[in-house]
Amino acid sequence: MLKKHHKILHTTFLLLLFFTLATKAQNSKVVSIPLIDYIQSLEATFNVKFSYVDEDIQDLSISPIQSNDLAEILTGIQNHTQLQVKKLSDRYYTLYKSTTVDICAQVLDNFEANTIPGATIEVLGSSIAIVTNFEGSFKLENIPRQATLRIRFLGYKTRYIRAEELVNPSPCQQILLIPNYEELDEVILFKLLTTGLSQQRDGSILLTIDDFGILPGLIEPDILQTVQALPGIKSIDETVSDINVRGGTNDQNLIIWDGIKMYQSGHFFGLISAFNPYLTDKVTLIKNGTSAQYGGGVSSIINMESQNNIHDSFFGGAGFNLISGDVYAHVPLSRKLAFQVSARRSVTDFLNTPTYSRFFDKAFQDTKIKDNNSQSTDADIIREEDFYFYDISGKILYDLNEKQKVRLSFINIKNDLLYTETAKDSAQSSRSGLDQNNISFGGHLESTWTSNFSTDLNMYYTRYNLDARNSTDNGNQQLFQNNQVLETAVKLNTRYEFSETISMLNGYAFTEVGIINFTNVTQPAFKSNIKGVLRQHSVFSELNYNALNNKFNGRIGGRLNYLENLNTFKEWILEPRLSLTYNFTKHFNGEILGEFKNQATNQIIDLEQNFLGIEKNRWILSDNDELPITKSKQGSIGFKYDDKSWYVGLQGFYKEVNGISTSTQGFQNQNQFNGEIGKYDVKGVEFLINKKTNTFSTWLSYAYNLNNYTFEDITPNTFPNNLDIRHTVTFAGTYTYEGLKLGIGLNYRTGKPYTQPQEGDNAIDRTTFPNTINYQENNSSRLPDYLRADASVIYSFEMGNKVKASVGASILNLLNKRNVLNTYYRLNDDNQIQTIESVSLGITPNVSFRVSF
Repeated sequence: MLKKHHKILHTTFLLLLFFTLATKAQNSKVVSIPLIDYIQSLEATFNVKFSYVDEDIQDLSISPIQSNDLAEILTGIQNHTQLQVKKLSDRYYTLYKSTTVDICAQVLDNFEANTIPGATIEVLGSSIAIVTNFEGSFKLENIPRQATLRIRFLGYKTRYIRAEELVNPSPCQQILLIPNYEELDEVILFKLLTTGLSQQRDGSILLTIDDFGILPGLIEPDILQTVQALPGIKSIDETVSDINVRGGTNDQNLIIWDGIKMYQSGHFFGLISAFNPYLTDKVTLIKNGTSAQYGGGVSSIINMESQNNIHDSFFGGAGFNLISGDVYAHVPLSRKLAFQVSARRSVTDFLNTPTYSRFFDKAFQDTKIKDNNSQSTDADIIREEDFYFYDISGKILYDLNEKQKVRLSFINIKNDLLYTETAKDSAQSSRSGLDQNNISFGGHLESTWTSNFSTDLNMYYTRYNLDARNSTDNGNQQLFQNNQVLETAVKLNTRYEFSETISMLNGYAFTEVGIINFTNVTQPAFKSNIKGVLRQHSVFSELNYNALNNKFNGRIGGRLNYLENLNTFKEWILEPRLSLTYNFTKHFNGEILGEFKNQATNQIIDLEQNFLGIEKNRWILSDNDELPITKSKQGSIGFKYDDKSWYVGLQGFYKEVNGISTSTQGFQNQNQFNGEIGKYDVKGVEFLINKKTNTFSTWLSYAYNLNNYTFEDITPNTFPNNLDIRHTVTFAGTYTYEGLKLGIGLNYRTGKPYTQPQEGDNAIDRTTFPNTINYQENNSSRLPDYLRADASVIYSFEMGNKVKASVGASILNLLNKRNVLNTYYRLNDDNQIQTIESVSLGITPNVSFRVSF
């Protein structure tokens, strides 16, 4: 019985203890009430009156202050709400907002609520800025109540918040930052051939200038020279203005700079790229599987993008070599505004260097003439030249806010030449002048409307002008030529992300291009002025899928074009596009690429003998009659193995291009001026093996192309393309140790086709006036094989804490091998056949010195 009573007492005691603790906990719980209700209770308790603006306090709350002293309570209200309390009389008080407040907060990430030490807190419109402590906390005093705070930390989205939202409560408020996930194109290779070159998931090649290492023969990252290190891309005449991608002509490459189509790409008649690389952020090369947002360029896309972010501090640099000098700078004016500028000018008009002499000999070598027996009869000629070039580019970067950015770009490229030849043994002379100029303006408005939806509005204007003058026989015969291109365009891209794996790109583009070709010859009298305007409307759409495990990546889309030549035709053209990649294993993948494309601007090549062959190309519009729209279709399949040390790539492709003319292909035989319309098709294989370590990279590349023309009006109908280079081999290596970079390489290719005259008495047709040359079958002969070795070295070092410098030296054609690039024939005044050969650069040294800061 006692035991039972003992158990009841024990249970009762525990219940009483639990009730007591619960009551204390409830009593100790802090309860916040609206400040207006609390003030009204104070008015009733202390028989006072408060005046205030309802909007100032209606959103404020407070925990009742445990005190019987009104003055102590009012001090507590000031401390907790940052309101000012002013006593008007013994009974009347007023509450109002102060112009400044004291604030505090703790910055955390919104994923696991981890503290973020080192986050930057800025009071916009003032010089006040601090960083969070190790607990992610900060405090600021006497901050304008209406001020806006910007909270930033690398890897997180910037957040803006009003100061009055952080009025000093206890404890301080928490500010959550959202991680910033930026969708980037996945890169398969961390390094291809050299640092800064990588291959992306869709098969395109990315060149990142800041990370660029070294390539044989290059001491500066010349953009259009660099892409020629890749299989399938070469320049048959050793220039950057005549790049041949998978057997296509240079005008079939779409070259874009900051969203602007460029009609001029080279200096020194194509020997030097016209684009300063040091403010270029990245270059994307696309040979197949092009995104639907791009129109034109049936052979390739070369897309250059300058620096697009506003940096916190100034940076720039300058340098010179034996051809030119340049400067560049990025100047931030505020956190929202910056501008970039770069300028380069040649030294060729006041300084004669070995590099300039080699380049000049290469450009003006067509004065070297052979007779029909191939014996050298180089004329004793006095040459005088005045030549210079420059380029200047600029960009304004303005961030309206975190979600909208404005970018304005400008570029001007110019070549100017005055050249005179005089034969010592006669009074005959030739005087030529050439003025080539490209000026372009463009702008982007990049907007992020939601976390899933963004747009990019691009507009540009570009003007290309070529004026050429030629006077022979002491002015008895004069020739004037003008080629002018005016293009304006507007393009809108929209991107919507349905999920982490699926996104969609849609857009619209409008382009209007007008081209003028003017020719005036005094003897025999001839005058021509051809004008044309083409308008193009395009809508495009593509769906992107990227599997979360990166096993499969795909892009499928299309582009619908409506082309209208105001003088001749209207036409609809549909272009499907495809890019599929599948990873069989971690290191081995396959890809299938395909595309249909078209272009309505081409370059005709005429009057080979004028201007010494240095600038023969003229832009012209398709009219669907004498020059149809050029249309291409291409498919390829490839396999790649990459384990970060070894890369092996193999790709086979087929490309067919219809609507070409003999006037756009550089014929130098009986078909040069006939203008027959036909097509070419290329079947090819590209192979690359690359061994990479942290210090060296060596590679062997091989390309096989079978490139044939088909012209129904020429006999035989099918024959080798002028750019039919069957075999191309490159073997090269680079070595990097601390500040030292070395590169050496060997380039080999089989000779290009050309057409020889018939032999014996049949070589000249004397039944016509003027007499003409009778040729053998088209492209039935081939030039000798091409072989060139290049080397380069760069050493980088520091000049103080903030200045870096580098010196470089390179040698092109290290073995000084004479490579014949082209051969054609013409009749002289005595009706004798002359053989004109274009040969490669001889041994060409160059040195450079650069500083960056």
